[in-house]
Amino acid sequence: MDKNFTFTDGTSLEIGTMYCIGKNYEKHAKEMGGELPKDPVVFIKPPAAYIPDGSSVILPDFSDNVHHEVELVVVIGKDCSNIRSDQARNVIAGYAIGIDVTLRDIQQKAKEKGLPWAVAKGFVTSAPISKIIPESEFGDEIPFFDVKLEVNGDIRQNGNTKDMARPVGLLIEYLSKVFTLRTGDCIFTGTPEGVGKINSGDKLIAELSGKVKLSISVK
Repeated sequence: MDKNFTFTDGTSLEIGTMYCIGKNYEKHAKEMGGELPKDPVVFIKPPAAYIPDGSSVILPDFSDNVHHEVELVVVIGKDCSNIRSDQARNVIAGYAIGIDVTLRDIQQKAKEKGLPWAVAKGFVTSAPISKIIPESEFGDEIPFFDVKLEVNGDIRQNGNTKDMARPVGLLIEYLSKVFTLRTGDCIFTGTPEGVGKINSGDKLIAELSGKVKLSISVK
């Protein structure tokens, strides 16, 4: 099992907790039958869910409806708590493109019963993440990114992080206050509209502003 994120400059960082944000794009919230939530919706994936570029998502036999959700992933570079949004850039190690693979049928059953989403969101191979682009390659502010996902050559999702209801700085502010963030933690920042089912044999290519790609197969 891979235990480290790999950066595009060849460095690495041990993987920590993966914090994930639900319903952070208005159009996605609506396609899921809801509205933007008043407070951030947070769930967690374990480090064992991570797979790197070139790997395969393994469809579990206990789900019949597995969905892709392409997202900007932000990797934390130092332990921090109670970070203000205008300080957030100082604790970011880098940026990547990731796919929050979701067992939609399992999630829906959990929602109906008011139960946690851990199985639907945190199963093994549910967190493909590309190589990490070091934060130092960007300017003095947290940039906006295009996020795109193709499935078998067809564009399924295509958005920009400027449309996030809560931008990266505010997410770091919130998470660092509630949990304390550690070096190697990462944040899946939410997905734009266009989520859909994936099937065995599919080929997924996710891209972050033309800077890094993530190629994943489905088994």
